[in-house]
Amino acid sequence: MAETKDRGTLGYEQARDELMEVVRRLESGGSTLEESLALWERGEELARICRQWLDGARERLDAALAESEGESAEGEEEGDAEEPAAADRAG
Repeated sequence: MAETKDRGTLGYEQARDELMEVVRRLESGGSTLEESLALWERGEELARICRQWLDGARERLDAALAESEGESAEGEEEGDAEEPAAADRAG
């Protein structure tokens, strides 16, 4: 089935563009009931593909932000540990 294969081969932009075309064709009318149903099903599959790409992007961003925040917290902790030593040298 082509729809299952598409999940691994269609990029986000490709799936989005095809989805926009499906919507345009559905909105323009003139299709038979069978054609409209096939377009609707294809649109649902394309929407799932787009959602998977967006979910993956969100996970990557969350991981990068968490990593960045973790590094910032480590840097602050190291900075805090150095401050008393500097105060001892001054006193």
